[in-house]
Amino acid sequence: MGRYRLDPNNLRPLDPDFERRMDAMTPEEIEQNALDDPDNPPSTDEELDRGVAGRKVRLLRRSLGLSQPEFAERYRINLARLRDIEQGRTMPDSAFLAYITVIETEREAVDRALAS
Repeated sequence: MGRYRLDPNNLRPLDPDFERRMDAMTPEEIEQNALDDPDNPPSTDEELDRGVAGRKVRLLRRSLGLSQPEFAERYRINLARLRDIEQGRTMPDSAFLAYITVIETEREAVDRALAS
């Protein structure tokens, strides 16, 4: 099995029969079909919260231009924990979220404190 990356500028056209069936469905029917799909259940509130927290950390790290190992080393965060948080596998505790907020708003102060 291999990975296939879709090119959004060069998508394959939908099968005409499939397209007709989709056009005939109401938004409510589309929503119900999605909810009934056992292979793709909707995310729970907890999963959504983990995803939002992970995205916040990932966006901060990327804004600094740091890889996960570089960010973890610079801010003394366990690399495995950082990966788990960014990928939404675990929810960071309030201390971690507070630390991320301080890094985001007072980066120079954190750098000075960690350099001591």
